[in-house]
Amino acid sequence: MLKLKNVTGGYVNIPVLKGVSFEVHAGELVGLIGLNGAGKSTTINEIIGLLRPYEGEIELDGLTLSMDVEGYRRKIGFIPESPILYEELTLREHIEVVGMAYDIDKEVLFQRAEPLLSIFRLSDKLDWFPVNFSKGMKQKVMIICALIIEPSLLIVDEPFLGLDPLAIHDLIALLDEAKKRGVAILMSTHVLDSAEKMCDRFVILHQGQVRLDGDLSQMRQAFGDSQASLTDIYMALTKEEEMG
Repeated sequence: MLKLKNVTGGYVNIPVLKGVSFEVHAGELVGLIGLNGAGKSTTINEIIGLLRPYEGEIELDGLTLSMDVEGYRRKIGFIPESPILYEELTLREHIEVVGMAYDIDKEVLFQRAEPLLSIFRLSDKLDWFPVNFSKGMKQKVMIICALIIEPSLLIVDEPFLGLDPLAIHDLIALLDEAKKRGVAILMSTHVLDSAEKMCDRFVILHQGQVRLDGDLSQMRQAFGDSQASLTDIYMALTKEEEMG
C-alpha cells in the first residue's frame, strides 16, 4: 500500500504540492487526474524518490526512503510518459540491467519476460538496439521492464501515448492482471474517458492540492449529479476553482 501524508514539495524551495494526502491500496488502480501544472509529475517524482518532500511523509508497504532507500525503490515499477532507453544496449541487455538493479536471477528474469515479449511481439527483437525501435516499441520495452520486477507499486504516466490500439488493449489486460495479483497501481492520465472505465478510484489534483478523492459514485454524490461523467466533474471543479 502507498500512503502520502500531508506532502508539501516541489523544486528549489518552490512548493508545487501543498499538503497532499491520499492512498493506493493493494489490488487497486487509482487515476491521478489534473491539468498540466496541477502537480501530477511532481507527485510521481516525490513517490519514486527523485524529489524529497519539504514536509510530510511517503510510505510504501511500511517503508520510507529515509528508512531503506534500496528496499523502498525495489518495490516500485515505473512506466514513464516518454521512453528512456540506453542507445548502446540491446533489448536483451536492457532486461539484464533491470535484473541486476533489482537483484533478480537471470533465469527467473527471462521466465518473467518471455510472456511479455510475446504479448508485445518483441520476442524476435532481443538483439535489436533502440535506434531500430519505433516510439511504440520503445514504450513496450518500458512496460516490460517495469512489470518483470513484479513490483508492489506500479506507477504509469500517460501509458497510452505512442501505443497502437492492440498494444493499448494488451496493456489494459496486463494492468488488470497486476491488480488481481495485489499490485497497487497509480496511473496519471489526461484521457478521462479511459480512466473512468479503468480506475477503481480517482485523485483529482488542482493547483497542487487534492480537490477530490473517491470512486465515481462518491464523486457524483459530491458533485450532486448521479449521471455525471468524470470529465463533467473534473471540468466543473477546475472552472469553480478558477472562478473562485
